[in-house]
Parts: sequence; structure tokens; C-alpha cells
Amino acid sequence: MVAILLILICVGAILALVAGLRALRAWLAYRRARATFQTEVTDEVARLAQRAGELERGVARLDARANQLPVKISELQQSLAALTALTGVLGTSLRQAQKILSVTRIKTSGTATLSNTIGKSWRSWKTSRRLA
Repeated sequence: MVAILLILICVGAILALVAGLRALRAWLAYRRARATFQTEVTDEVARLAQRAGELERGVARLDARANQLPVKISELQQSLAALTALTGVLGTSLRQAQKILSVTRIKTSGTATLSNTIGKSWRSWKTSRRLA
């Protein structure tokens, strides 16, 4: 009877270990996916910020040309003023998003390094276990 209980306890412990290892592996995969996603988002925000700067410069050139027209159309000037304000706000928002993402990237880079180290250790242990 005691032997059966010991066998059941050992089987339960092995199952718990396997489940724990799978959970650790899933967590490591999640961390890698999150780091990749964050890098892609940071790159996209940087690209959008660059484009917003180009829009700001284009609107400024259009405004200068509109001021040079012999006949000034108030509706066009109002639209340009609204567009100037919106592109300025967009540029500011994207620059703030870049700053936030760069701070977040710095914070998570240490965690990503830790998860990569744990993942490499796990793979090398698993490989050495197969060879034995």
C-alpha cells in the first residue's frame, strides 16, 4: 500500500514538474514576443514621427505660398491654420510616444536579457539530457 502511494506521489511530482517547465517555457516565449512587438511599435512610431515632421514642413511651405497669393482666401487660410495646429499636435504626440517607448524599452531590456539567459540554459540542459 505504501509503495502504491509513493508511486502516485512520484507521478504527481513529475507531472507538476513538467507543468511548471511548460509554464516557464510559455512565459519565456511571451517575453520574447513582447520584446519583438515593442521593438516594432517603437520603429513604427519613429517612422510616423519623421512623417509628421515632413507634414509640418510641407504645411509651412503651403502657408508661405498662400501668404504670397495676390488674392487671399480666408477659408483656405483657416484650413491651413487648422492643419498646422493638427500636424503640430500630431508631431508632439508622436515625440512623446517615442520618449515613453524608449524609457519602457530600457526597463524591459534587462528582463529580456534575463529571459534569454534562462532560455539558453534551459535549451543546453535539455540537449545535454538527451545526449546522456
